[in-house]
Amino acid sequence: MLQRLEQIETRYEELANELSAPELLADQAAYTKAARQHRNLGEIVEKYHAWKTLNEELTGARELLDTVDDDEMREMARAEVETLQRKLEKTDAELKVLLVPSDPNDEKNVIVEIRAGTGGDEASLFAGDMLRMYSRYAEKQGWRFEVLDSSETGIGGIKEAVVLIEGDKVYSKMKHESGVHRVQRVPQTEGSGRIHTSAITVAVLPEAEEVDVKIDPKDLRIDTFCSSGPGGQSVNTTYSAVRITHLPTNVVVSMQDEKSQLKNREKAMRVLRARLQELEEQKQHDAVASERRSMVGSGDRSEKIRTYNFKENRVTDHRIGLTIHQLDLVMEGNLDEIIQALITHDQAEKLKNEAVAA
Repeated sequence: MLQRLEQIETRYEELANELSAPELLADQAAYTKAARQHRNLGEIVEKYHAWKTLNEELTGARELLDTVDDDEMREMARAEVETLQRKLEKTDAELKVLLVPSDPNDEKNVIVEIRAGTGGDEASLFAGDMLRMYSRYAEKQGWRFEVLDSSETGIGGIKEAVVLIEGDKVYSKMKHESGVHRVQRVPQTEGSGRIHTSAITVAVLPEAEEVDVKIDPKDLRIDTFCSSGPGGQSVNTTYSAVRITHLPTNVVVSMQDEKSQLKNREKAMRVLRARLQELEEQKQHDAVASERRSMVGSGDRSEKIRTYNFKENRVTDHRIGLTIHQLDLVMEGNLDEIIQALITHDQAEKLKNEAVAA
């Protein structure tokens, strides 16, 4: 581990020099990539420096304990050794977590797609609730939350919504939200008071940059049409809505929220790139299926990951067996406890795999 840390420290210093080089400053994409790598390595280097300082202090304290004759001084030295030992062990554990290979997408913004599933009107209402929940969570994180496209129902729910969330390490916190979210509650549309079970699907896609996904314009079919509101109601009479079909994969993205055709096209291309990158990554994931099974869920949209029981004010994440009896707070965007538990579990599984591989 020490050899690897020294290599990281060397690379960190090299990147610091490269970032001031004129040729790199002239290439914005390369500069952004190098700056991101420098920032990520900086966290490890800072922790490594703290580890080295504690190790030196512990060595000095042990030497003092071995040489001092005064009983009171020996007791103070012994207490210092114990304190430093605990700090060093904690720092060592934190370093091991930092050294686990990170997901290259963790730094990216995300495209979140929320769709009503089984349950009719109740599913669409819950999809609307989930959209608000993620909006409030993003606000608490200081992220930018933008609804790119949505299909609303007449009763205040949504059939489908596509959202862009931008900020610091958004994907690292949102990636475990992909899957089926099940709700158990008495629907607003139910007069007899019976509890219904409905479900929605959530897909969290890392936003792909143009350098990540190359799209040949000849592979695209672009159609324009008049945008419409809930129930097919006409919103405008200009052809501002855009539908883009990627012919090789048959992936279709429609966007109509903006009055400008150009803006709708730009948004549609962002979603298209994210979906195409997801398809490519899914191929890679399938090739290492055994590794994915050891992590927090498969990320498969058909996998039931969480249940929201309103009568018992309970939310349960089935992947890690976590139950919280504060559903009302969770729906207000207080997702930190759930998301941090998922991240911690995922890190523990990766550490376990690293130990086995070693």
